[in-house]
Amino acid sequence: METAAAVAWLAATASAGAPFSYVVTPNTDHRVQPEREPDLWPLYRSDGLMLNDSRILARLAGFDGMDLPASPGADVVAGLFENVIRADVPVVIIGGVDEDIAALRARYGLTDIRWHQPPNPRRKNPKAISAAAAFIPAHPARFHFLSVGGPQQEMLAAAALGRGDAGSVALWCGASPEFLSGRVVRAPRWMRAAGLEWLFLLASQPRRLAWRHLVEGPAIFRIWQAVRHTNA
Repeated sequence: METAAAVAWLAATASAGAPFSYVVTPNTDHRVQPEREPDLWPLYRSDGLMLNDSRILARLAGFDGMDLPASPGADVVAGLFENVIRADVPVVIIGGVDEDIAALRARYGLTDIRWHQPPNPRRKNPKAISAAAAFIPAHPARFHFLSVGGPQQEMLAAAALGRGDAGSVALWCGASPEFLSGRVVRAPRWMRAAGLEWLFLLASQPRRLAWRHLVEGPAIFRIWQAVRHTNA
C-alpha cells in the first residue's frame, strides 16, 4: 500500500472505540533480526495494517516481479499529523524526549498530548513494557505512537494487544518524532527516493548506526537469495 493510501485507510478506520490493533512497519532490520532471534517473529503478527518501511525491500521484491510499494513509517506518521489529527483531540506518544514533545505541540498546535517515557533498559525490563502497555488503555485515543525503538516497540504493541482492554490503533513510529520535531534532520527527498536514506543516517550518526548498517544490514541480501532459492 502506498503512503497516501495508508494514511487514508487509517483516517477512515481508526476509532478510539475500535478493538486494538497495531500497524506493522517492517524494514530490513526487522527481516534480518529474527534470523538471529526467531522468538521475535510473533511480534510482527497483527490484525492491523502491515506496511513496507524499506525501499531496499521494495527493490528486491521488484527483481522477483512482486509489487511491494514502500510506505515509510515516518511519511505515514507525518501524513497523519499534517492531514488527519485535529489539534484538539488526544494523541498518545510513548517514547521520545521532552524536546520532541514540545516541538510537536508547537508545530501542530496539539492541546492534548498524552506522553509516557518508559525507563531504560526497556527490552529486558518486563515491568517497563507492562507499564507502557497499560498506559494505552488508560489514555484512550485514535492513535498511539510507539517510539521506543526495535524490538521494544514491537514488544510493547504485542503486550498492549495481549491485555485485551486497549482500543484503536498503535503505530510503530521509530524516529518519527525526532524528524517531525526537527531535532534530527531527515535525508533529502532524492536520497529517500533512491533508497539511500540509510546512508544519510549512517553519515549523520556513524557510531550508533555503523554496526547495524554495515555489519548486520547486508545479511538481507543473503536472506533474499535463500528465499529465492527456496521458492525456485
